[in-house]
Amino acid sequence: MKLEIQKRLAENMKRLRKERKLTQFELAEKANISEAMVKSVELSMAWPSDKTLTQLAEALEVDILKFFIPANTQGYVDSNLLCELKDTITRHYNTYLRNMMVELEIKS
Repeated sequence: MKLEIQKRLAENMKRLRKERKLTQFELAEKANISEAMVKSVELSMAWPSDKTLTQLAEALEVDILKFFIPANTQGYVDSNLLCELKDTITRHYNTYLRNMMVELEIKS
C-alpha cells in the first residue's frame, strides 16, 4: 500500500511538470537526475531522497511544499495548514526511512 503522501507527491509533481510543458526527460535533464527517477516518482514507485526533491523543486521553480499540498488547496494555504503539513511530511518521511533501513538490514 502506497502512502497517501507519496501519491500526492506523484500527482503534484506530474501536474507541475505538465503546467511547465516539460517532458519527463526534460525535467530530468533540468534537475540533473535520471529520467527513470522522474518516471518512478510520478508513478509512486520510488520515494526520492531529500537531495532529489530539492533538485526537482528547483527545476520546477517551486517550494518543495508544493509537492505535498493537496491539489484542491494549491491557491490558498494558511500557516496552520503549512505547519501541519511540514510535521506530517517529516513524520512520514522518517517512518519511511526507518522502514527502508529495517528492510535493508533484513535482506543483508
